[in-house]
Amino acid sequence: MVDIDCSMDNLPVEVVGNILSRLEAANDVVRASSTCRKWRIAFRYYLRSLKFHFDDSPAYFKTENEIGNFITKTIFQTNGLQELSITMDDYEVLSPYRASTVTAWLFYVRETLKNLCIRVKTNADINLLDIYGRQKLEKLVVFYNTIMGVEPKYHLLPCLTSLSLNHLSISSVDLNLLLTACPKIETLSLFSVDIMALDDQVTLELSTSSLKAIYLDEMTLDKFILEADSLEELHLIYCYIGQFNFLGKGSLKHFEHKNYVLEYGVSNLDLGEVNLEIVDVSNSAWLKFYPMISRSSNLKVLRLRPHAYMDEVVYLELEAIAKSFPYLTKFSFICDESENRLHFIEEGSYQLQNLVVLEVGWTEIHDQFCPFLERFLEKCPNLKKLNIHGVVSNAETPEQYQLLADLTSAMIRLLRKYNHLDVHFKYE
Repeated sequence: MVDIDCSMDNLPVEVVGNILSRLEAANDVVRASSTCRKWRIAFRYYLRSLKFHFDDSPAYFKTENEIGNFITKTIFQTNGLQELSITMDDYEVLSPYRASTVTAWLFYVRETLKNLCIRVKTNADINLLDIYGRQKLEKLVVFYNTIMGVEPKYHLLPCLTSLSLNHLSISSVDLNLLLTACPKIETLSLFSVDIMALDDQVTLELSTSSLKAIYLDEMTLDKFILEADSLEELHLIYCYIGQFNFLGKGSLKHFEHKNYVLEYGVSNLDLGEVNLEIVDVSNSAWLKFYPMISRSSNLKVLRLRPHAYMDEVVYLELEAIAKSFPYLTKFSFICDESENRLHFIEEGSYQLQNLVVLEVGWTEIHDQFCPFLERFLEKCPNLKKLNIHGVVSNAETPEQYQLLADLTSAMIRLLRKYNHLDVHFKYE
């Protein structure tokens, strides 16, 4: 229950509206606004944001009709709403929600809304492009609706800068037309999107001049061709892509590739001529991408993460990394001496002169972590910050607990030699 002091008579009603807009749950907004007349006025005329997340408070509503009536009553009392978020797919509703009711909510706020997140399973598709075409929408997050029949001139979204499509179906042609209808779009996120194919091969071809960041999560494609001259960030997470070709003009700076299951990943990746500054990859993908990434002499941030199901041992030569990336300022990796994990080759007279932040840790407790860390710190003369990550939850036997105790003692002795470092620990 939100406790509001209504004695603040001098508080401007616009400020009250701003306070209500910062509340995370629509239930709290409604209860707070009922405390006094000024707060009710603020709710009606100066509320800018509403978030309906019914999975957070299931006790308040027993039926689908109760949910719909609450949303309808709340939205229709506002005037000038700019941000609306409705999440009710995890709520215990027996059937998909009525599309006509959801459409009425969205039509009511269409002229003022700038940010919309709609995560509602409906009994029919809702044509969001018909509702918000030529309106002020800047950010759109949509789940479940099939998108088809896009007409860029009619469905123009002139202000949209961020688009997130989740658990829905769309063809490659309609997705390109949708990007054409968004001339200012900078960020595109595709999460578990079904790209409708005309044959057995699922191919996605995108061409855009405005995109700066693209996120693909849990996507399965036989072929992906991306032409984006302004793209700066490319994130591939838990994807399977047979062939990926990126066509750009050298603007790509940030590349992320994560896949912790062997069956996933990019089989053939071609990023063209790039000069990356940030690389974040799982260890299984590192050796595959290293020849391409090693050409990025301006690389400043390199993150390598463990692979939970690797068949082979992966060896990384630290001297080669130091020589390939002389401007590296932040290095993050997992040190693990156990079988089927990541191994480092430390020989050589290399030094990481520009490294100022080091993140290092382990996935299994072992007695070689501190000796390795000590040897590595000697190669980093200008290091300022050290973040240590460790997994201690797998210490189950007396021997493992003793190993953890010995590791802690060794860490204390080591860090006494480097008392100028800003050291942070994070254990799981």
